[in-house]
Amino acid sequence: MPQHKSPRKHMITDKKRAARNNYVKRTIRTLTKDLEQRPENADAKLSELYSQLDKAAKKGVIHKRTATRRKARLAAFVNKLEK
Repeated sequence: MPQHKSPRKHMITDKKRAARNNYVKRTIRTLTKDLEQRPENADAKLSELYSQLDKAAKKGVIHKRTATRRKARLAAFVNKLEK
């Protein structure tokens, strides 16, 4: 436990940020599983997932290249379904 005031404040903000980051990651994971398990209406789901990945990358929750890689893999998955 920190002894000084400033590190105590950082602990509070760190908890808030971790909770927000976990929420965003959990949302992305849920949307991804939903798309893979129930591919009907895939274009709308893919659009929503793209949006969430871009927002997460913009806010620094995930790395920009990680978001791009996931988007590419999801697009390949959807294209494979359409064939």
